[in-house]
Amino acid sequence: MCCIKAGEMKSLVFLSAHKVVSDHLSLRSALEFIPSELYPVLFKAAFLYQKPLVLHDLVHRWPFPVLNIQKVLKKCKHCEQDLIAEKPNKLCLQAAILGLVAYTKDAVKEDRNSYSRRHWLKVVDLTGFRDDGPTQDTEAMGPWSRTVMLSRACTDVYRQIGNEAKSSLKRRREMLNMERTAASTLDEIAVDVHADLFVNSSSSDILRDALEASSGCSIRLKCRDFRAEELSIKGTVRLLELLDPLFLRKIDLRYNNLGLIGLTSLLLHMIRFTTLVSLKLPYSNIDVRRLTTNMEATIQSFAARLSQLSKLKELNLASSRLSGRLGQLLSGLQSSLESLELSYCYLLPTDVCYLTQSPHASSLKKLDLSGNNLSEHLFLPFQKLLFEISRSLVHLDIMECRLTDSHIQSLLPGLRQCLHLRYLGFFCNPLSTAGLKVLLQNLVTLLDLKLIIYPLPVDCYEENLPWPPSSTNLLEGSINQEKMAVANAALQEILHKAQRTDILLTTDIYTPPPIDFFDL
Repeated sequence: MCCIKAGEMKSLVFLSAHKVVSDHLSLRSALEFIPSELYPVLFKAAFLYQKPLVLHDLVHRWPFPVLNIQKVLKKCKHCEQDLIAEKPNKLCLQAAILGLVAYTKDAVKEDRNSYSRRHWLKVVDLTGFRDDGPTQDTEAMGPWSRTVMLSRACTDVYRQIGNEAKSSLKRRREMLNMERTAASTLDEIAVDVHADLFVNSSSSDILRDALEASSGCSIRLKCRDFRAEELSIKGTVRLLELLDPLFLRKIDLRYNNLGLIGLTSLLLHMIRFTTLVSLKLPYSNIDVRRLTTNMEATIQSFAARLSQLSKLKELNLASSRLSGRLGQLLSGLQSSLESLELSYCYLLPTDVCYLTQSPHASSLKKLDLSGNNLSEHLFLPFQKLLFEISRSLVHLDIMECRLTDSHIQSLLPGLRQCLHLRYLGFFCNPLSTAGLKVLLQNLVTLLDLKLIIYPLPVDCYEENLPWPPSSTNLLEGSINQEKMAVANAALQEILHKAQRTDILLTTDIYTPPPIDFFDL
């Protein structure tokens, strides 16, 4: 994160801040004399140049009610580098959290006339970090580690300051109602920490202890986005019950193997989250293709409870076998969806036809139909759907859909209508270089388009592929690098001639960060 990229200008103020944060001892002795308006630029400089001791002290003496790290680290007039778009450095983030711990411990431990004068810090916002990408960065702090550290910080403060707080209160003259006094004192100095929490079976107890301690602690965890992997129903419910129902906006449960019955049970515990906008339930072992009489009642309950999530705008049911049931699941929703992920869902024409005719079609910004065979019975319904969603569509994923040159040719009129499209992913479809060139010549007219993930052309493989090739054939076949270089040069030439070099054209499905629903 300390790398300075070419073209990212820095103001004289930021260059001076760099000098200041480079001398920790001098900065520490001068902090009380530094104008408060310089704290944000000093924080960003310390984060960029990885000065953890400086970050600790800045948070410890933060002079404003709110420390929103996302806002402080983003591109600004003093430094064009957008640090929030990069994975957060482990030592820097750890230092900031420890600075918060030091602040809250000091505030509780002492009567501190000086502190009563500056009880400013009320909110620390740790949301918005980039956590995606397949590669492990040993210097970065990922969401799981961040959650564990925050949890331990919360329980540490709760345990260590408990006796001190009570002892301090006993010295007060007003001893008539110690519990009420203690609560009042905590309210005065408590800091709400906004965070995106990621938990699995190995860390669920740590997070649960922190959330239980949070209500009686000077660090109060407020979960914005909650993600859990490989958790039992009981473990998931115990955590959901401890989250603030007025603050949570997203729940992401995956690899939990809960099935339809388990998810139906969990939905009952989600209804109280009145601000819940996004619900992701991928890889949950849902299969509605052959239901017993009892299971028919279960899917009805699932749909009914899903419809009680009144603010829902994003739904992910990836890798669920939903054949013929999409209308039953979505028709009761109180608001139109803006993001729908249905990859590898074994969809039938009736499902796509329902979506085309539903209220969701006119509001969808993001649609993922990857892994569904769009080349046969679903093709005509998908053509119609593409026209219906074209006015609002921003993000379209149709990877591994068995689409050939002739299919793409037929889809061009619909794609040209998608004037707001920013992302198109169609990796692992059997297209030729000629087919890709025709597609790209049409896509360059879409002025909002910034990212295209395209397949390796079938004419660039070393061996003759069986026709139509399977996904395995396309993924495991050997590529002729010389042919691939020629094909890529031809595609880049199209971008150059159209003056659309702002479009990132790639076959790498991992390098570009995915567009988050809340950024659409």
